[in-house]
Amino acid sequence: MILIDSHTHIQFPVYDNDREAVIERARNAGVYPHTKRALALEENDARYGVGVKMICVGTQASTSESAIKLAEKYPEDVWATIGYHPNHVVPAQHAQTLRTGRRLAQTNWYHDQKEQKSANPPRFNIEELRRLAQHPKVVAIGECGLDYYRLAASDLPLATRVKEKQKEIFLQQVELAQELNKALMIHCRPSKGTNDAYEDLLKILQEIKFSQNVIIHFYVGSVEMARKFLDAGFYPHTKRALSGGVNGANARYGAGVYFTFGGVITFSRDYDEIIKYIPLDRILLETDAPYVAPEPYRGRRNEPAYIVETAKKLAEVKNVSFEKVAEITTKTAGQIFKLPL
Repeated sequence: MILIDSHTHIQFPVYDNDREAVIERARNAGVYPHTKRALALEENDARYGVGVKMICVGTQASTSESAIKLAEKYPEDVWATIGYHPNHVVPAQHAQTLRTGRRLAQTNWYHDQKEQKSANPPRFNIEELRRLAQHPKVVAIGECGLDYYRLAASDLPLATRVKEKQKEIFLQQVELAQELNKALMIHCRPSKGTNDAYEDLLKILQEIKFSQNVIIHFYVGSVEMARKFLDAGFYPHTKRALSGGVNGANARYGAGVYFTFGGVITFSRDYDEIIKYIPLDRILLETDAPYVAPEPYRGRRNEPAYIVETAKKLAEVKNVSFEKVAEITTKTAGQIFKLPL
């Protein structure tokens, strides 16, 4: 049985000493008992293995390139995305994330070695990303998007400038995904207690009539906001399209918005309502490794093998079997990223 970790960063330096072992653990992520299958099998065969394949997500040119190299080295297990993370847009914001941001500073989980030594953000060059995107192992553009969470409300002029620059850089990557017929891997984090970044994201995608698959990574928005994304008119997802009634045989099955959930759902009940609302075939599993490890590994460096725990929790909240979660989420990932599973 296969699970797909749709968003991981195992190309980051924190894995340099044991990356091969991390991938091997993902290949042999564990065993899980399944009662219905056990009924039809000998007792000793009533458990089956779980293997994890992964999408290694770039956050700037250097980590995008290292994700591609990893996908080349492990062609059966790893695919890559290329993109420029919104938190790299402003030097001051980037420096704060590196030097005082708890998630990075306390763990030393920098994106690359140059970033660790500098408070300056990596440069954005859309042509460099376009070049990387030509590689056959690249399955999506991103991680890109909008992040308003750390923008200080007390400095409105600065916050406004940052938002506009984020939108400008994000739009170039959206257009690249459209041009190359690639899925879009989105990082979107609103200001605390709002859906502001999600509203801006939806507006951008609608205005340019984006028609590729959209993956909203680590969704933290409301049910109402999720409904807006699912009902949005910028993708061909209708019953007529699914039956070939729109654009004939070229109508694309499942093109639309998808949401990823990771380890946080194993220790926070805040996500139960939204998980119950979103259809299972619109959900992907992720680790966002090295961040946010699930229970019982909370506080450790995360890794793709731990996605089994997230899948178990998703099955529990959805009131379906583990096998069903694995089947549907893997099928969905295969369709979105065009994986040869």
